[in-house]
Amino acid sequence: MDIHSESRDPMQQFPKTSRRSILLVGASRGLGHAMAAEFLKKGWSVLGTVRGSARTELHDLADDHPGRVEIESLDICAPDQLAALREKVSGRQFDILFVNAGTANRDPSQTIGEVSTDEFVHIMLTNALGPMRVIESLEGNVSATGLIGAMSSGQGSIANNVSGQRELYRGSKAALNMFMRSFAAREAGTGRALAVMAPGWIRTALGGADAPLSIEDSIPKLVDVLLAKQERPGLEYLDYLGRTVPW
Repeated sequence: MDIHSESRDPMQQFPKTSRRSILLVGASRGLGHAMAAEFLKKGWSVLGTVRGSARTELHDLADDHPGRVEIESLDICAPDQLAALREKVSGRQFDILFVNAGTANRDPSQTIGEVSTDEFVHIMLTNALGPMRVIESLEGNVSATGLIGAMSSGQGSIANNVSGQRELYRGSKAALNMFMRSFAAREAGTGRALAVMAPGWIRTALGGADAPLSIEDSIPKLVDVLLAKQERPGLEYLDYLGRTVPW
């Protein structure tokens, strides 16, 4: 919830307008925050989620764009928080639902056989099961011709995996891709666009300092790809330049 208006009814906080809107899950920092900023630049309104109650970079965006940013708390690994968010947005429609989630195990160099069971469960829950629970829970809040998307990775491509490494992370993103394909099969009769996005190797806390791309290199282009994808129903696996990534 927007920290500046916690006492107000969230359904009455922002009047209905013709402005297009995105429900962006995982918008507190990094790629999600950059996506929120880019959509705001393009005139959209943003409902972004953050974990916990601490102030984040998204709150700064809310200050800079009065009346166009809503903030709700959500840990995608907590079903009770997802149920609470679903209740808060009941009856509302968004043009895009996008789930930005990604984490890696503490030692990405571990082979899959070396990963602990607890760490395996945590990564798979955060990167694959959690995002799909969000999508299945909130799909009814996306307009009939809207877009539902999730942040995947080029490392989720099975066909492109010729070097190995980062095995748990790769597997979790490949699982997300497969779950999205199953979801798309169930959605085949609708007019919605669906996308799993590969943002490139970016200098973030997850990508590390040696990554070749900055957030500014990737995210504005990724948002443009999503906006163009709205016109094409069905599921695509795309990179930040709009190129098809092999499954």
